Amino acid sequence: MNWEQLLSLKRFGDTNKRLRKEQDETRLGFEVDYDRVIFSSEFRSLQDKTQVIPLSKIDFVHTRLTHSLEVSVVARTLGRKVGAKLLEKYPHLNTVHGYQANDFGAIVAAAALAHDIGNPPFGHSGEKAIGEFFKNGSGTHFKSFLTAKEYQDLCDFEGNANGFKILTESRQGREGGLRLSYATLGAFMKYPKESLPKKPTTHIADKKYGFFQSEKEVFLDVAKELGLISTGKDDSVSFSRHPLAYLVEAADDICYTIIDFEDGINLGLIQEEYALEYLIKLVKTNINTKKYHNLSNTQDRVSYLRALAINTLINEAVEVFLDNEASILKNDFPHALLDKCSYEAQINDIIALSVKNIYQSQEVIDKEIVGYEVINKLLHVYTKTVQNKADGNLTNFDKLILRSLPETVNLNHDDLYNNLMSICNYISKLSDGKIKETYLKLMGQNI
Repeated sequence: MNWEQLLSLKRFGDTNKRLRKEQDETRLGFEVDYDRVIFSSEFRSLQDKTQVIPLSKIDFVHTRLTHSLEVSVVARTLGRKVGAKLLEKYPHLNTVHGYQANDFGAIVAAAALAHDIGNPPFGHSGEKAIGEFFKNGSGTHFKSFLTAKEYQDLCDFEGNANGFKILTESRQGREGGLRLSYATLGAFMKYPKESLPKKPTTHIADKKYGFFQSEKEVFLDVAKELGLISTGKDDSVSFSRHPLAYLVEAADDICYTIIDFEDGINLGLIQEEYALEYLIKLVKTNINTKKYHNLSNTQDRVSYLRALAINTLINEAVEVFLDNEASILKNDFPHALLDKCSYEAQINDIIALSVKNIYQSQEVIDKEIVGYEVINKLLHVYTKTVQNKADGNLTNFDKLILRSLPETVNLNHDDLYNNLMSICNYISKLSDGKIKETYLKLMGQNI
């Protein structure tokens, strides 16, 4: 791979090449990507979607929206630091093409801002609930009507692939979705492969999948433009990561490791003395002892250590990326950046404590139980309507269900797979509050 291709400003529908040196410096194409994500309705719905801990009366608990904003800030710094060094290594990127260090920051920030845009309500349990409906629930009967890859898309419903769908899916008046630059779409794609085969290698890019069969051709167009390396065997579609996807992943890893931990401390799920000990191990060489001891409350002490920890891990991720940049360009670096940093042990200790005390807390478990019930009910109703429509056997109830759906939900595809994907995509876009309201209507309890 080469950086000239990887930094492509191309957008869906372009017939002429966009050149960096011809860009308006007051509003660069990569910065437009950020704007388009932040003003999208799908992004705004993240304000009412759970990050980890259910939405609480306590105002410092993170939602998907605040998490995404924080990840984008960390990502921007990562991109700028890496960009400055890459321009020193490849000066022609600046002198010939006009790229600046901030371009790298803008690409990574926009991709990071969108990184959770495809996640369903109720966090990762929402993904599992959708998959469970098709794998073991009443949706199993659809298997005989679908190809193996189409069915796998539903059984392992993946927020990353759904995010790519949201960013790129065409509909009337919105051809090409948000029409982001291909560089940003590449950086967004952490898992540039289809749903089958599952985990064909131990490479981090093969851990999950990144696009549904419905977006296969769009993905191939992006991969070709960016010059990603094809890694698929036989008839499978799989490519190398865009190098900047490593930075998006690192920004997310840094934020959920440190900030979810901070939420757990502030909620009293993790005892302060343990928490501070864990964080101090990350920042002990940078801590200002006098300043730290002058902080009078838990929240301020944790906030100070969190800021130092994030800065420490940013510098670590940048160093690992630059040390391995040549291997990354050849698709020979199969790890997440933080898995190879000098603080790997400390990070793993923090994550282990978070899993025990936060992710497996009773409040989180209760949220996931509710999520399974709500999503299963909605899928049962909507997919039955899809099936009856395909069979020409719409009931009066089905007709009411169809009228209740937004005009943006297209159930007029010629094939069952795309109509089922439309339903799953619609449910995934609902906020936690909206999906509960919809559930109550279907249960006849909102009268």
